[in-house]
Amino acid sequence: MTHEEAFYIGYITKTKGLKGEVQLYFEYDEPELLDLDVVFADINGKMVPFFVTVCKLQTNGTGNIYFDDIDHIDKAQPLLKKKIYLPLTKMPDRSDDEFHYTDLKGFIVSDESHGELGEIIEVNEYPQQFVATVAYQNKEIMFPLNEDMIVEIDEEGGTLMVDLPEGLLDIYLSN
Repeated sequence: MTHEEAFYIGYITKTKGLKGEVQLYFEYDEPELLDLDVVFADINGKMVPFFVTVCKLQTNGTGNIYFDDIDHIDKAQPLLKKKIYLPLTKMPDRSDDEFHYTDLKGFIVSDESHGELGEIIEVNEYPQQFVATVAYQNKEIMFPLNEDMIVEIDEEGGTLMVDLPEGLLDIYLSN
């Protein structure tokens, strides 16, 4: 399996106890919807499968997991800080009326002051917020996607109207 055939759900934060249990921090919004029988860890750029024998979801966005063949802390240690993925085929279905910031990729962005900026080429999720990347005047500009900046989203037209803070574009264009 390749990275293109998978979606990111979180990473291993620490080992727990001596019997190979690890803690997985979920960056996926609704971990209870995930089918966690097999997960894939990114180890040196390769997607390595791990079969889950026990998974106990916690209320703090983590899960305690035991994997097949990992029955000791020494075997679990190499998994620390590894990113964990699931195949795209296991991505939970969303209802049609659900809209996520990541759905904005490919939308054309216009700013109230500067007019059309260009197409959103990437939407990244960071711990505090989502950030859009747009190619504008041959430079990549980034801005947060939040209710303070978004004026209007036209899903059918594929456009996004924003009100960027004064001076934000100047930071990128001045170099």
